[in-house]
Amino acid sequence: MCGILAVLGSYDKSAARRARILECSRRLRHRGPDWSGLWVGDGGGCYLAHERLAIIDPASGDQPLFNETKEIVVAVNGEIYNHELLKAEMQKHNYHTQSDCEVIAHLYEEIGEAVVNKLDGMFSFVLYDTRDQSFIAARDPIGITPLYLGWGLDGSVWFASEMKALKDDCERFEEFPPGHIYSSKQGGLRRYYNPPWFTDIIPSEPYDPLTLRHAFEKAVIKRMMTDVPFGVLLSGGLDSSLVAAVASRHLANNKDSDKWGNKLHSFCVGLKGSPDLRAAKEVADYLGTHHHEFYFTVQEGLDALSDVIYHIETYDVTTIRASTPMFLMSRKIKALGVKMVISGEGSDEIFGGYLYFHKAPNKEELHRETCRKIKALHLYDCLRANKSTSAWGVEARVPFLDKDFIDLAMSIDPAEKMVQLKEGRIEKYILRKAFDDKDDPFLPQHILFRQKEQFSDGVGYSWIDGLKDHAASHVTDLMMANAVHVYPHNTPGTKEAYYYRMLFEKHFPQQSARFTVPGGPSVACSTAAAIAWDKAWSNNLDPSGRAASGVHVAAYTEESPVEVTDINGSVEESPKKKPKLVDGNALEVSALA
Repeated sequence: MCGILAVLGSYDKSAARRARILECSRRLRHRGPDWSGLWVGDGGGCYLAHERLAIIDPASGDQPLFNETKEIVVAVNGEIYNHELLKAEMQKHNYHTQSDCEVIAHLYEEIGEAVVNKLDGMFSFVLYDTRDQSFIAARDPIGITPLYLGWGLDGSVWFASEMKALKDDCERFEEFPPGHIYSSKQGGLRRYYNPPWFTDIIPSEPYDPLTLRHAFEKAVIKRMMTDVPFGVLLSGGLDSSLVAAVASRHLANNKDSDKWGNKLHSFCVGLKGSPDLRAAKEVADYLGTHHHEFYFTVQEGLDALSDVIYHIETYDVTTIRASTPMFLMSRKIKALGVKMVISGEGSDEIFGGYLYFHKAPNKEELHRETCRKIKALHLYDCLRANKSTSAWGVEARVPFLDKDFIDLAMSIDPAEKMVQLKEGRIEKYILRKAFDDKDDPFLPQHILFRQKEQFSDGVGYSWIDGLKDHAASHVTDLMMANAVHVYPHNTPGTKEAYYYRMLFEKHFPQQSARFTVPGGPSVACSTAAAIAWDKAWSNNLDPSGRAASGVHVAAYTEESPVEVTDINGSVEESPKKKPKLVDGNALEVSALA
């Protein structure tokens, strides 16, 4: 990942203004520690700054990038996986670098703002056309890469990869929506990404296991495009294990092995003895990866919380719980000299993999919920995966969010995604079945059919318990009683949420910053709409997967109180459950029979 900052239409053209732009851009340098670039328009008042993480063409791919005549300039954060294909389809151009992102400037020269519809990748970019002093900014369809939009008092328009670069200089700022383009010619934002699953039509395409498998294999291989060492994040769950399995097979039989060796590097983090560490080690041994196992203590996680919140720029409880281990792991990964990792985010949203999907009443409701979840990914898992890794100059790529793969998976009749325990169909069954190859197994059967474990749970159940205890020691009952007055927007309802909010406000006290964070009730990562699927959930709204009572094998039990939470916390205690393992395996879910 890189960091971009653009200031357009500023009347201040002084040396002090340039220095201020450089200072703001410096706040993004953790995203791109390899080089810094700044372009200033001839007349001043237009600035494109770039902090580079060199993944493709490390030697000469510095940014901003230009077309042949240097009349079009662009600063990009991301990867364009189809850049070679686009070059083959375009007119002949003279390229200044081998960067995959340079194709944007040349393609814009040919087709203008339609460039966004041609790109296959993850990206945020700002492009300035000196021929008519116009500019565009765009963000990838799902929001894998972050982007923010702000306005200065002088009428200037600002864009930045993280809001920390905008917060002190913009009168107001907000998140730039995924799948949108900002056009100075048209005077604002418009959506360019409109896939079939955005409509209210329930899909009806038949499920073909091999077609789904091949589409995912293609998505993973596409993301192995790199000129630097890379690896995979391996938690031992289904999604990361499939990523590792596909990448490992490809690397063993591909020219890339000449560069990096034919043994894939895999990485896992957790408290000692955690579920993820055990499962990841087993998968790594099965696949033959060069496995790196990192440990952290609850105290080390607690000590990192302020830094984590500064980097991920949210006070959302679930995101902070999961981001902290990922943040710590990314530092270790970077210390090994690895700049890029492939990760498994997005599968649960596409296939209904969260445990609360067990209670989906029908295929229509399941499909609508998956659509809501995918549309919100940029606020949660994409934000976590991108910013937790970028904090240490590591890039995370997510093949499940490949545009073609999403279109295929979301075209399948959602009846195929319904959980049917009596028939042996657990969550994400069609994905599991697609890779259930008896002749040439991708994974051991018990891994392929392992129950969903949310990352914040899988790193060790005592992690969340430790967070709650730590917050309780810092937040008093009186503070909670007045929470609605101190924080009237997205009022925290638990001491854990209140504690995170305090840390967030220290870094980002601006009203605009508060509004970038979502709110609303949730159980086990559901949207608010899905809570109606089970009346019992309204009394147990914790974002942990263990809140999916009657589903998770370590679900909360009936005897002890837990807090009733929304996405930012809880409002009361309910006589529900503390963690307790249920005998048997993930399929023995009597409450759902």
